[in-house]
Amino acid sequence: MTPDPHTQPQFYEGIPTKRLLAWIVDMILIVLICLLIVPFTAFTGIFFFPFLMLVVGFIYRWATLAGSSATWGMRLMAMELRGGDDRPFDGGTALLHTLGYSVSLAFPVLQVISVVLMLTSERRQGLTDMVLGTVPLNRRR
Repeated sequence: MTPDPHTQPQFYEGIPTKRLLAWIVDMILIVLICLLIVPFTAFTGIFFFPFLMLVVGFIYRWATLAGSSATWGMRLMAMELRGGDDRPFDGGTALLHTLGYSVSLAFPVLQVISVVLMLTSERRQGLTDMVLGTVPLNRRR
């Protein structure tokens, strides 16, 4: 079981802010990776840069979540995502979480709902977290 927010609130303290900062770090890293890829496309990647960002971002999020239940930005913020059974993500859960994140980005109303849930739910879960039963936590020391 994941930590109870009433008896162990330290696992959920500051999570919305950490998620925002982690997202900013991750976006910077994704942009840098894309900029490194562009010369290998004979600079045609400039013309489809938004699509390149989507693909690289998807692969980046899926690979980092599958590897350690946290993107590099989340690691920097000392947080991680866990399954409802308190286990780290496996490849399938990471894929589903990344897919849910991508769908919520495609529909702004879903992204707004997700942010509101992160700010108001006991476990600081976004929409994708609620659907999958996953939980963002401060990393255990």
